Amino acid sequence: MTSKDKKSIIESGKNYFRQIIIPAHLKGLENLTLKDFNINPFLINYLAAFLCGNTESKSLAKALVYPRVLGTSINTSFGSNIQFFIAGLKEITSSGSAVPGIDIEFKDAIDGRTKYCQCKAGPQTINRDDIDTILGHFKDFKGIARQNRLRVADDDLIVGVLYGERQNLSANYKTINTTYPVYCGAEFWEHLTGDKHFYHRLTKAFGEVVEEEHIDGSLLIEAKIDAIAKEIDEKGGI
Repeated sequence: MTSKDKKSIIESGKNYFRQIIIPAHLKGLENLTLKDFNINPFLINYLAAFLCGNTESKSLAKALVYPRVLGTSINTSFGSNIQFFIAGLKEITSSGSAVPGIDIEFKDAIDGRTKYCQCKAGPQTINRDDIDTILGHFKDFKGIARQNRLRVADDDLIVGVLYGERQNLSANYKTINTTYPVYCGAEFWEHLTGDKHFYHRLTKAFGEVVEEEHIDGSLLIEAKIDAIAKEIDEKGGI
């Protein structure tokens, strides 16, 4: 893969954040109100005291807002919109496959063979039912390959997990890996680009988008904490 292609992947990833992740994240923060939380009153008072040393309304608001804004909401948005990023990869690496279940085709930078890849977001993002679906897609592709006299080995059909570590792959991925390779995180990106450091360059680039867009999340979060704290006061507590 050329330096230009690698740069294009990084820019495509940045665009994914600019166009999809950041707007959804900001909108979710802006619209967040006290009624959006499924609150365990026992735990939230404990967490507020653990975090801030007291159970004042602002401390309660912090214990609610921080996990939501920095964890749950952004992880959900990333996973549910990952096809936007994958679409960018199709344009850069090669044409996307017309066969269901094959997202991208690319020449493996390590073994030089063409790989037919289904992309997944992270190491815990498939369930048990997905195993049969993925295996079925690969079986169908092998049938089509035979009809077209295309030599495809089992090792040429892969699942590419965009982030994470191999040791954190779920049991569902490990089941697939007994038949077809599952490349995870840095391993996947090295097979795609030939650059063992590319994965870390890409993840760092996502953080750069916030600076490039001049977004000060700390001010936005603080304003929302104040708003939630006011709701707690008006309600008379949690």
